[in-house]
Amino acid sequence: MAKDEPIVTFRSYFDPMLAHIERAKLEDNDIPCFIADENIAVMNALYNTAVGGIKLKVFERDLEKCEAILGDDASIIPETTDGDVEEADEAVICPHCGSTDVRYGDATEKKYGVLSILISFLFMALPFYSRKAWHCFNCGKDF
Repeated sequence: MAKDEPIVTFRSYFDPMLAHIERAKLEDNDIPCFIADENIAVMNALYNTAVGGIKLKVFERDLEKCEAILGDDASIIPETTDGDVEEADEAVICPHCGSTDVRYGDATEKKYGVLSILISFLFMALPFYSRKAWHCFNCGKDF
C-alpha cells in the first residue's frame, strides 16, 4: 500500500444511518473506508447541505469493488411510485361544517394554556407549549 494513495468520495448521504449501513457493508467485505462530515451535518440539518452531505470515503483503487458490492442497493431505500401510495382509510371530517379540508397541527384557538402563560411571564420567555388540534379551513374552527 503506497503512502500517497488518493482517497475519494464514493457517495454522499443526507441520512447518517444509511451512511453507516453502507460503511458496514464495505467493511464486512474488507474494504477500508470512513465517514466524513458526519458531526457537522448532524449538528444542524442546514449544515448538511452546505458541506455536501455526509461522505463515504474510500481508496480510489477500491471504487470498482465498492460499486459491485453496493450497486444501486434498492433494498435500503425502496422506490415508490404514485400507485404505491396508500390512501388513508377514512378522511377526517369537521364536526362543525362537515368539510374534509382539514389538517392536524398547531391549534389556532387557545394556543397557550393559563399555566404556560404564567410560567412564560415568570421566566420572561415566549410561551413554550402549543396545543395540537385538527383545524378546518372551511369554517376556521379547531376540533
